[in-house]
Amino acid sequence: MTPGDHRTHDLAELVATACRVMATVGLVEHVLGHISARISADELLVRCRGPEESGLAYTTADDIRRVSLDGSADVGAWAVPNELPIHTEVMRRRPAVTAVVHAHPPAVVALSLVGGDIVPIYGAYDIPGALLAADGVPTWERSVLVNSAELAGVMADVLGDRPVVVLRGHGLVSVAEGPPETAVPQAVLQAVALDTVARMTLAIRSAGGTPRSIGEQDLAGLPDLGGGFNVETMWRHLVRRTRDVGHGA
Repeated sequence: MTPGDHRTHDLAELVATACRVMATVGLVEHVLGHISARISADELLVRCRGPEESGLAYTTADDIRRVSLDGSADVGAWAVPNELPIHTEVMRRRPAVTAVVHAHPPAVVALSLVGGDIVPIYGAYDIPGALLAADGVPTWERSVLVNSAELAGVMADVLGDRPVVVLRGHGLVSVAEGPPETAVPQAVLQAVALDTVARMTLAIRSAGGTPRSIGEQDLAGLPDLGGGFNVETMWRHLVRRTRDVGHGA
């Protein structure tokens, strides 16, 4: 096996682990949702549906298949996601993006249907989530299956240069740049952070309150704890948690 083959195999294992993590934390339910990792300028690895499909919680590296950015693929008995254009179109338009996550967190879906902006309702409770909300999270107002380059292109226009976009009544898309080995965890953790904001916002509304942004002074005072804590430590925690609930491979 060449070094390139080793890296592709390791990335497939990482994407499979990330799929199981998403199931563990409730970002996806049952068989819907997918993750991709760019492996070259014109190829990516993406979670496909296998001949014995059992859902995201049971994803293995065999379910992660190589696909061209133009959408062509030889995946054997597997099937590429219907919404593969989400991945290919975002990566085509943003060459620096190396990981794309599409998930359906129920709280994000519910909040998108209730309406209203996502705001940084807390600070130190979840600093990455607060900063993500403070920078603005766009919403695409369509609830359609994103199964064409045309639809994915419109969605990508709404995403712009942001890391996350909400798909109204559908879910979210989270993207990250840099080496895919770190971008895949980053994209998943951004989705986790947005889900946390959404769940807390819904809880405030359910209690009869009005979600309000924290003050500018508090926002400005939030420290950057660095990728070692925000990404690496959090990722280790979620991977171990996934294994402990029986979703490890």
